[in-house]
Amino acid sequence: MKKIFLLITVTTFLWSCKTTINNSSSKQEIQVNINLSDIKNDKVLVTLTPPKITSEEIIFSLPKIIPGTYSIDNYGKYIDDFKAFDKNGHPLAVTKTDDNNWSIKNAKALTKISYWVNDTFDTEKGTEFGEGDIFSPAGSNILANKNIFLNTHCFVGYFSNLTTVPYKLQISHPSQLWGATSMTDMDPSTTNDVYVTSKYSELVEHPIMYAKPNFTTFTVDDMEILISVYSPTGKITAESITPAMKTVMTAQKKFLGSINTTKKYAVLLYLSDIEGKDAHGFGALEHPTSTTVVFPEVMPVDQLINQMKDVVSHEFFHIVTPLTIHSKEIQFFDYNAPKMSQHLWMYEGVTEYFANLFQINQGLITEDEFYSRISEKIERASTLNDSMPFTTMSANVLESPYKEQYLNVYEKGTLIGMCLDIIIREKSNGEKGILNLMRQLSHEYGINKPFDDQELFDKITELTYPEVGNFLRTYVAGPTPIPYKDYLARVGVVTTTEKVVAPLFIKGQNPYINIIPETKEIIVLPDIELNVFFNELNLKGGDIIVSINNKAYHLDNIYDLLNESLNWKENDPISVKIKRNGKEQIITGKVKLPYEDAETFKAAGQDKEKLRNSWLKG
Repeated sequence: MKKIFLLITVTTFLWSCKTTINNSSSKQEIQVNINLSDIKNDKVLVTLTPPKITSEEIIFSLPKIIPGTYSIDNYGKYIDDFKAFDKNGHPLAVTKTDDNNWSIKNAKALTKISYWVNDTFDTEKGTEFGEGDIFSPAGSNILANKNIFLNTHCFVGYFSNLTTVPYKLQISHPSQLWGATSMTDMDPSTTNDVYVTSKYSELVEHPIMYAKPNFTTFTVDDMEILISVYSPTGKITAESITPAMKTVMTAQKKFLGSINTTKKYAVLLYLSDIEGKDAHGFGALEHPTSTTVVFPEVMPVDQLINQMKDVVSHEFFHIVTPLTIHSKEIQFFDYNAPKMSQHLWMYEGVTEYFANLFQINQGLITEDEFYSRISEKIERASTLNDSMPFTTMSANVLESPYKEQYLNVYEKGTLIGMCLDIIIREKSNGEKGILNLMRQLSHEYGINKPFDDQELFDKITELTYPEVGNFLRTYVAGPTPIPYKDYLARVGVVTTTEKVVAPLFIKGQNPYINIIPETKEIIVLPDIELNVFFNELNLKGGDIIVSINNKAYHLDNIYDLLNESLNWKENDPISVKIKRNGKEQIITGKVKLPYEDAETFKAAGQDKEKLRNSWLKG
């Protein structure tokens, strides 16, 4: 899963993800009906018909957590008016034992369950980093006759001893809404959809987004890809982002080669208006055959496309791990009492590494751009706990102090993948890399064959070199910080310092401007040291920015301002209308850009060129 938190004045990139389960072998069927045609107060009625129950008591549950989000979300909190009935419609005794579980007495007589589902987008507070919110791509939206963002784990539960019973999901909906999903609809009508899955975990892995049709399809090799978009104002169409998605996903398929055998893949993009009761947790969540994505609609389309490239490529590479290569903790995932795997360095880190490596490998970015990304990850990793063993953090990621270090799976995790790639390239004289290792692991294990957490390092060492095992034990299972520069030097990449243009409206994580919630106006923050851009124009803390170069700016189009400022050049003429002490005035002048020293990497020398090329292009 890739998590992106967009603060009002700055975009900060964070990340996260998803997977599978198993239990019994009954051939019975659980029938679920979801009524989207009669939504009441943003609630949806769900009725469930169980197979024949043979016990006197049975537990029905909604997930406490879903694989890949790495947070306790308690989806049962969004369920109201839970009832159980016998064949005559008489209610059975039900006790809610905690947020996510209901105990049903006289269960042998059970023939139907009903309950109402609230959406999660309505409850999001939009606070910094979405603290306390369900990550939006893992949540739900219920907007009658417009959009239902239907992550199935939000709507459908399971019986504790029947997790591998097949599910038949029937959804009634208004004729103007179309359900985008990677599943196949078994009902040809325009107001009813029927989907069949072999077990609960398969159902959970198939989200559906209902909206007025706004989609495209295309084929890459033998994979059918669906791009579906919900845009509240109609500003963004699927056609506008499809060319970029096709380029990226074509390159990914070529990079992966024989690893991926998925035949259908759906990208479900929900665009939030970010005001009021709507989604604020931006990013994406992966599934074996689909990705759910949430972004703000106010983003300029070119910025949205750039974000989609990185987000979707990360989620798509999860096809390799953990969706194909994973541990028993994932294969037999317990939705209410989860045991976490030690190997987030692989599930998230190697995935994020591939999401960057394939772009240089397939010519989508330059060598300098790739080095810049690596440099940024080293810098961000340095702000986290570099001595916390990664395997320990991963196995305990749901609790403090480990959960506070989770973001390092996208920073140090990526760099772990890079170092392993370099070691394997060096030891094989450039013939093999980490992608070869992942292919070997996918053959050794696979979708239905998990590995033991404790055996993985030994297996990787067996498939590669002793030096790889030493690295894993020292730097991944151990507390020793990784000497990244030493590993990059092995492929002839060295550090260099250069002056770069710094962002105009933010320094590090600290913005120079913010939003006044009551008026949606952009204010220059008081009591902070401003950069040369503000000082040259004599802008002061407390000034309200009304417009720049005759274009008005406010909350609804602040991303336009951030995006357009990236194209401003030194000494460009500029006119800024401000409001100071309640009075408007116009300030004219020239753009002065702030510069800062940045450490990055560059290729040096010819002696390592062959090995470096095999690393980046092999």
